[in-house]
Amino acid sequence: MELTITQPDDWHLHLRDSDLLQAVVPHSASTFKRAIVMPNLKPPVTTTAAAITYRESIMKALPSGTSFDPLMTLYLTDKTQPDEIRLARESGVVYAVKLYPAGATTNSQDGVTDLFGKCLPALEEMVRQNMPLLVHGEVTDPSIDVFDREKIFIDTVLQPLIQRLPQLKVVMEHITTMDAVNFVESCKEGSVGATVTPQHLLLNRNALFQGGLQPHNYCLPVLKREMHREAIVKAVTSGSKKFFLGTDSAPHERSRKESSCGCAGIYSAPVALSLYAKVFDEAGALDKLEAFTSFNGPDFYGLPRNSSKITLKKYPWKVPDVFSFSFGEIVPMFAGETLQWQPLN
Repeated sequence: MELTITQPDDWHLHLRDSDLLQAVVPHSASTFKRAIVMPNLKPPVTTTAAAITYRESIMKALPSGTSFDPLMTLYLTDKTQPDEIRLARESGVVYAVKLYPAGATTNSQDGVTDLFGKCLPALEEMVRQNMPLLVHGEVTDPSIDVFDREKIFIDTVLQPLIQRLPQLKVVMEHITTMDAVNFVESCKEGSVGATVTPQHLLLNRNALFQGGLQPHNYCLPVLKREMHREAIVKAVTSGSKKFFLGTDSAPHERSRKESSCGCAGIYSAPVALSLYAKVFDEAGALDKLEAFTSFNGPDFYGLPRNSSKITLKKYPWKVPDVFSFSFGEIVPMFAGETLQWQPLN
């Protein structure tokens, strides 16, 4: 069995830099036409000039003949100025601004500490420039249970933000809970959307602990209860236009995952489209896969849909145990397991 769809885009991707960038960008470029590239490097991509430089590095790392188009983002800080938002829009290469609450995830220490007190002028300029705000939707108060941080963020930050700036386009990134599903569904279409990862569609929090600690299933936001996974699957396979593909593929060298303080992030780029197809196939909703992977994202961002196509074939194939590079190894999601769908490159 084969399934041909419009070539998808990845609306949430980490490409890192230096050796990691060189290693991982071919995996994304082989499947996806475009990708929103996250800015949480060291140092973070806080200016348009830095975004342009980072994009040039990505383009140099691409295999020859690749038409992959990286869509750049700025890292919002307490010091981001409206002039920088205008420069970003005028650049033609920056498509969004990312909100990391300080301390929420990898390299987020430079993130926002006071959204309404320090970032409002930049947010108001984003409304004027029609520049989406991409939100890592978790509070970072250490007294709040890690499994409740998305819900609390919705109640205390996201709801008030949208009430204050109803014209601001917002993407709630990598949603993990029924609460997030309900919130996105309650918002006006075209104003608030959500990206959904393969791990939050296929795994619940048991996957962190079965057979011992499983560092390669550890990501932020952390995996949640089965009822939340089921709610997310139901939402994305319903045909709703508010949800779209964002892998949150986040590579780390194996020794940084399998350590006394393992890094958060799941490397899904080589298997992501196969895993999304698995979800929709098992839900009896393959007819809705193309909209989720290829239409809803560009429609939300106001970009043209891709004209190129990609074909997936249904036949058993084994995911590699590791990908080896000169600097070490990266373990992919579902390493060593057999999947049933594979893109034909």
